[in-house]
Amino acid sequence: MKRTLSIAGISLVLSFGAGFIGSFFTMPQIESWYRLLEKPFFSPPDFVFGPVWSLLYFMIAISLFLFWKRGIETHYQKKILKIFLLQILLNTLWSLVFFGMESILGGLVVILLLLYSIFLLIKHFWHDYRASAYLLVPYFLWVTFATMLNVTLLILN
Repeated sequence: MKRTLSIAGISLVLSFGAGFIGSFFTMPQIESWYRLLEKPFFSPPDFVFGPVWSLLYFMIAISLFLFWKRGIETHYQKKILKIFLLQILLNTLWSLVFFGMESILGGLVVILLLLYSIFLLIKHFWHDYRASAYLLVPYFLWVTFATMLNVTLLILN
C-alpha cells in the first residue's frame, strides 16, 4: 500500500510539476506578449487552457501510475519510463521556449518533438499497458491541436 501511494504521489508530482513550472513562463506572458499576437479564428479563449491542461495532467499522471505500479524492472519498462520523462520534459520546455523566450518558431520545434514523444509513448504502452495508452489519447489530440495553433501563429506573426 505504501509503495502504491508513493507511485501515485510521484506520478502526480511529475505531471503537475511540468504544468507548474511551465506556468512560471506562461502566466506573465498571457496579458502581454501573447495578447498582442495575431491569433487564428480557432484559437480558444485563454480561460479554456487552464482547465483543459489540469485534466490532461491528471490523466497523464494516472497513465504513469497504472504503468509504474506493475513495476519497472525490464529493459523495455525502463525504455518506456525514459520516453515518459522525455515527453514531460518537452512539455515543460515548450512553455519556456514559446512563452519565456517568446519564440513561436522554437516553440514549434519543441511541440513537434513533444507530439512525436507522446505518439511513441502511446505506441509503447499499447501492447501491455492499454489503459495507459488510452489515457494519453486526449493529450495527443490536444497537443495536435496546439501544434496547429502554433503553426498558424507562426504564419500570422
